[in-house]
Amino acid sequence: MKIRDILNARKVTFSCELFPPKAGADLSEAEKVIHGIAQLKPDFISVTYGAGGSTSKRTVEIASKIQNTYHIPALAHLTCVSSSREEIAQQLQKMKECGIENVLALRGDIPQDCQFPSPGHYRYASELIRDIRKQGDFCIGAACYPDGHVECEHKEEDIEHLKEKVENGCDFLTTQMFFDNNVFFSFLYRIMAKNIRVPVIAGVMPVTNARQIKRSCELSGTALPPRFKAIADKFSDDPRAMKQAGIAYATEQIIDLIANGVNHIHLYTMNRPEIAARIMENLSDILR
Repeated sequence: MKIRDILNARKVTFSCELFPPKAGADLSEAEKVIHGIAQLKPDFISVTYGAGGSTSKRTVEIASKIQNTYHIPALAHLTCVSSSREEIAQQLQKMKECGIENVLALRGDIPQDCQFPSPGHYRYASELIRDIRKQGDFCIGAACYPDGHVECEHKEEDIEHLKEKVENGCDFLTTQMFFDNNVFFSFLYRIMAKNIRVPVIAGVMPVTNARQIKRSCELSGTALPPRFKAIADKFSDDPRAMKQAGIAYATEQIIDLIANGVNHIHLYTMNRPEIAARIMENLSDILR
């Protein structure tokens, strides 16, 4: 089932993300993660594509398993920064053969000490989206940045790039993580002013390890609000307390989003289905 149809048909949706193990690694742990997340019965599960395409084969394999074994729609990430146009075409063909019809089209992080873009490669995600639209009946998602993309000096420039993604065939958008809902609400108003009307899924990350979040924020351009900083400062040296506080913060964030009319929530699980389970338990009557 195409994600655009799920988003249009259901009032509130809840999805989860997982990342596959690296090539050559044992799949047994991944199987446990897949099973744990599938038991929560999310509306769909997204499967990431490792840096430089390091888990690309596993992405398709796991997405196929999610659909064929657990009968949950899968969203396969596809990152073009380290892949030629020919390699991308081959990857899309594999997805077709496995029955995967939902793709999250991403440029990806530019590797250090390399020429970018290399000959025959994509420069922008909007170019990738345009080619995916030509190569099959895929439902295409793209990333967006409520705080603004780290490589764009001005937020208006970032929204112009986002508009280009939509014009090239993007069906829905998923945000990078954010911790201040007011930043997200402001972002929605700004893209509506540019006539960007596709569904926007709010990406929420429960932070259970305060030390790990700094690097993630640097990569995504996400700012930490004072309220969250206070939580991290208070509980960072107490893993159990930080885990509980992180779950509570994410739960409150999602409740506020839904109460203000944001109907599509995506949880960055970091391959910890027990965290997702506790959040969904907290939201059991809200998400029913």
